[in-house]
Amino acid sequence: MRTLILAAMMLFGLAAAMPADQNRPIPGMMRVRIVTSEGAIVVALDAKRAPKTTANFLAYVDDGRFEGTNFYRASRRKGAPGQGFIQGGIGSEVRRMLGPVPLEPTNITGIRHTDGVISMARGANPNSANGNFSIMSGPSPSLDAKPGNPGYAAFGRVLSGMDVVKRILAKPSSGGYGAMTGQMIDRPVTILRVERLDGVARPTVSFRPWELPKRKR
Repeated sequence: MRTLILAAMMLFGLAAAMPADQNRPIPGMMRVRIVTSEGAIVVALDAKRAPKTTANFLAYVDDGRFEGTNFYRASRRKGAPGQGFIQGGIGSEVRRMLGPVPLEPTNITGIRHTDGVISMARGANPNSANGNFSIMSGPSPSLDAKPGNPGYAAFGRVLSGMDVVKRILAKPSSGGYGAMTGQMIDRPVTILRVERLDGVARPTVSFRPWELPKRKR
């Protein structure tokens, strides 16, 4: 019995000494911390399987384009309110937008819309994603590619902060139209900053035009 207890203590000590995924580099992945008014979410972006989508997201990160934006949508599944996805990013703010990124579909990348996956939002054109993204709470296979439907570009997963994702998903919502009816968060959650945990920042601009005062009409 004493031997078993000692062995268990050794295993516990070993596990405690090992750094968690969010605290160390992951081969082929780029870690990013999304700091919100509800807490932080750390994601690992799959630069190997979804290189174009990851590069696009990192460009927004490196430029600081996400700072001061919001999580504005909570899409809850009927009958399972703890499942669905949250959506955030630059919204329709043109001054923060970079060019659209070509779709990297799930049937090519192999990254499915499972629990904790991060995915790019887009318009009707499959190649129209820019600076808006979603994080899954529970699986959303309807967003995967299938015959006649290119789906959405999943490109990473949450390492820590799913409690924050679930808190945002539970926020009261209303408004919206079409597929977004009733899903617009009444008090959007502020994205304070988004920062790299790996690699070196490569900004695409030397100043931030979206921070300039808007012209009065």
